[in-house]
Formats: sequence, structure tokens, C-alpha cells
Amino acid sequence: MKNEIRRPLEGVVVLEFSQFLAGPVAGLRLSDLGARVIKIEKPEVGDLCRYIYLSDTNLSGDNSLFHAINRNKESFVADLKNPSDLERIKNLIAKVDIITQNFRPGVIERIGLDYENAKKINPKIVYGSITGYGDKGPWKNLPGQDLLAQSRSGLVWLNGNGDGAPTPMGLAAADMFAGHFLVQGLVAAMFKVLKTGEGSHVQTSLMEAMLDFQFEVLTTYLNNGRKKPKRSNYNNAHAYLAAPYGIYKTSDGYISISMTPVPKLGELLQLESIQQYTDQATWFTKRDEIKKLIGDLIVTNTTQNWLDILEPAGVWCSEVLEWDQMIEHEGFKVIDMLQRIKRFDGLDIETLRCPIRFNNEVYKSEIAAPLIGQHTEQISKEFSL
Repeated sequence: MKNEIRRPLEGVVVLEFSQFLAGPVAGLRLSDLGARVIKIEKPEVGDLCRYIYLSDTNLSGDNSLFHAINRNKESFVADLKNPSDLERIKNLIAKVDIITQNFRPGVIERIGLDYENAKKINPKIVYGSITGYGDKGPWKNLPGQDLLAQSRSGLVWLNGNGDGAPTPMGLAAADMFAGHFLVQGLVAAMFKVLKTGEGSHVQTSLMEAMLDFQFEVLTTYLNNGRKKPKRSNYNNAHAYLAAPYGIYKTSDGYISISMTPVPKLGELLQLESIQQYTDQATWFTKRDEIKKLIGDLIVTNTTQNWLDILEPAGVWCSEVLEWDQMIEHEGFKVIDMLQRIKRFDGLDIETLRCPIRFNNEVYKSEIAAPLIGQHTEQISKEFSL
């Protein structure tokens, strides 16, 4: 009989004072890796993400996003403005390993649960904070919302075509990256506790996450005379990469073509008009012209026709799949990314698993996001609150 998988963070207890996305994403990943995550929610109201945010898809009274990022967590209700509830939370802090919070700067201090106060209760506490823009400077009190962080970071000028408007990524990149970066810091801080017995305050922000996400292109910008990125006007896919890099329409779909010598591509496609571009510098200076010539040919035949020509020659290329096509593809199925999560009240939904494997084992959990306060009584008894 196969032994039950023991996850690396089993035994670690996390208090999550977070809502919406960045903080709960961090808690989700800690939970996936074996930690016990106790979500602190307002009585009756709970995490606002239960009601607003991603879509109008409602699952057993809560938004689909709430279920996606809060699976396998416990819910403990407490009014942090109530002295009695606050005292119970402080007693809980003394018995846990990690705290995460994503309040605006100053809020958690007014409550009295900031790092300085938490470490007086528990000197070994690993305390994680996510803000929009850090805790100082002119942006510190601005709303820490994903689209706004993307906009202030300059990222939106890398997407879309050069003759179009600045374009954000079509998902909450700042929130997700900030949450993942926080987990990296928390795990490192836990290792420090094991080595030294000392806790730490781990901090990041949506802005820092977006800047680090752009480290490759920002490093280029900082060292090339600070020339602004120039998006291609035709099939832009990367402001700093030359032709043929981009996605091209075919007669029945799309094909992506990555970094390839233009003359070589011209020979394979039997496109004489681009074989003349033997000077590599022209692949950038004439980028739009070259890509337009390629596009005019690619659209005349099917995606598979071009794949059959390019792939055997070692050209980096791919079909462009929509979600329904991807999910039905054997390449997706073999990764085994889907899982079902369930709750006692009949909730049964499909979502994704943790993307990290240990010793080739995938980590799944059937436990769905909790009801508001579902575990309050149980936790109160267990921790003698």
C-alpha cells in the first residue's frame, strides 16, 4: 500500500489576516505545501472576495475566485475592534508559526497586531506583509489594486501593438506574483527560525512584484541609454525582441513563432522577400516590415501545415490553443493539473492543483473553501481560547 504523502510544511500553522487576492494566494500556496491555514474573517461578512471581484460565477453563495484561492483553509471569525475577540487572537498568535496580512499601511498598527506587537507575544513569529506600494513614499496610502499597480509599473507599455493603447495583462499578475514572492520570503524566514530561533518580518508589495517581474527588460532599459521600449506595430509579442517573434494568423487559427534567423525562416517558408535580410540588425529595424511579409504568407494555409514545415527544421513554434482545446489535449491531461474540491454542504467544483511536485508526486486536496466561521468553535477548543 502506498504511504500517504507527507508535505514539507506539515505542522506549520498560519494565521491569515488577508482578503481579496495577494495575501490569500500566499496562504493557498502555504496550504498546498502542507501548512494549516486559519483565515481570520469578520463575523457575518467574512472576506469581501466572497461577494465581489472576478466574475458573476456564484458557487454556494461565494464568488468562484474565493473558492479558487481559499481551498483547504479554515475560517475563524473575530471582530478585531472587540477587545474580547482581540484577546483571543493574541492568544492564538502565541501558538502559531506564521502571520500574513495585507491591510493598508497603518491599519494593522492601529489594531495592535503589527509585527512589533506580534513578536512580543511570540518572538519566533514569521510575519508576512503585502502592501500596494510599500510603507513609505507618496504612493503608500493609495489603493493596492492589481490594475493600478500594473499601470504605475510601466508593464502596460510592453503589451499590445505599438500603435495601440497601453494594455494590461488579462489577469491579476501583481497580486499573484506578490503572493508567491511573499511565500518565498516566509519559507526562508522559517529556515532562519530553525537556525537561529529568531522570527522575521517579511515584506513585499504589488509594485515590487511588478518591477521584479520586469527585471529582464528594465535591466536593458537602465543600461541602453534609457531608451523606451518600442512595441511592434504588427503582432507585437515582446518589445525587445526582433522579427519574427510573434503570433501569426493562419487559415484555421494561429501559430506562434519564436526566435529564428530570418533568412533561415525565409528558406523554409520559400519566402524570398525576407531572405534578403541577412544583417541581423535589420531584424529589429525592419521588424514590422518583415513580420508583415511573414504574416501575409502564413494566413494562406493551416496551422498544421506550417508546423509540419517548421518543427522538423528545429524552429521554435507552436499552435495557439484556446482553453477548451488545451484541456482536451493529451499534453495537458498527462500533467494532471485538475482536481475536485468538496464541502459538507454539497459544494463540488473543479479547479487546479498545486503546480509544484516533490519526488514526482503531485499535491492535491479535496477540501473546499470554508463557510464563514466554520471552524471557530473547533479552533477555540483546540487552542483553549
